[in-house]
Amino acid sequence: MLYAIIMAGGSGTRLWPVSRDCKPKQLLPFLGKGSLLQKTYKRINKFIPVRNILITAGSSQQAAIKKQLPELAEQNLSVEPCRRDTGPAFALAAAIIEKRDPKAVIVNINSDAYILDNKEYARIIELAAEVVQKQPDYTLSIGIMPNYPETGYGYIKIGRKFKNIGRDIIYRVDQFKEKPDVKTAEKFIASGRYLWNPTLFMWQVDKFMSLLKQHQPKMFKAIKSIQASLGQVGGQEVLVREYSKIESISIDYALIEKLDKMLVIPADFGWSDIGHWQAIKEILSKNELENLIKAPNFVGIDTYGSLIYSPRKKLVATIGLRDIIIVDTRHALLVCDKRRSQEVKKIVERLKADGKEKYL
Repeated sequence: MLYAIIMAGGSGTRLWPVSRDCKPKQLLPFLGKGSLLQKTYKRINKFIPVRNILITAGSSQQAAIKKQLPELAEQNLSVEPCRRDTGPAFALAAAIIEKRDPKAVIVNINSDAYILDNKEYARIIELAAEVVQKQPDYTLSIGIMPNYPETGYGYIKIGRKFKNIGRDIIYRVDQFKEKPDVKTAEKFIASGRYLWNPTLFMWQVDKFMSLLKQHQPKMFKAIKSIQASLGQVGGQEVLVREYSKIESISIDYALIEKLDKMLVIPADFGWSDIGHWQAIKEILSKNELENLIKAPNFVGIDTYGSLIYSPRKKLVATIGLRDIIIVDTRHALLVCDKRRSQEVKKIVERLKADGKEKYL
């Protein structure tokens, strides 16, 4: 059985000031009607049944998720009592699934991705699940064929061919690369041996737990204690006590980059990470010069390639702007170069350091 674990606990700092602690980006409708989480859930539910979809999130997001997804069963919402990054969050959800079905195949899915071709997306994930079932000793990643030298994504270097399945080729993973600079990204693209890493990973759940035990024994011990208490009297107390002991670490650092038996399927289904304002601009605009206007009262003169977001009735007027992002909310105003929208998270870090949490 294929299970999806949707990661919905992020804070979305690069989409500040719209994405805030009280309502992060995955709970907001950045791409039209419906939040990013609702769109992801609907996309997954077309080929994975509701009972096999788990969502992991923080306690502060629990009420909002229940409201947005009323069909989600209580036992399919894995609530972290405190933030510990994607590694422990995924491990907790995996432990819930393992208790239900020790031979389940699990896929890690971020709640904030844009997918252009949903049918191809479903086909690749189902193909990947078949590979994992037949090769349970391997961890499988889905890699995205890049079409430009993106510096905001991690990359997967393709190794030797593992096997052909129809028109698809499965490769061994040579190595993972962190976000490169422009020149390095250009070299990656020119080589034809690198894929974008959308953190779409897949395991058989019992294999995942054995790898966790091998590479993260302290986390494994805490997670197994929590697993044993699921559905028992005092289970919530065990969850809070044991989860708080776990180191905060991403799934990539905790596990993925430590594995040697890794496979990757190159895919092309129109994936984009909705992680920053430039990504939203590129997805919703027809071309680079077109402005993306999300403001009811805007006047622009000689303004091109910009994003203007101001949902209030206040007039926003611009002259002579090119590739600029303006985001005006009740609490804050952001103005930045479109090409530096990845750095918005630095504003959030500065606000925290300066004790200005009221703006977060």
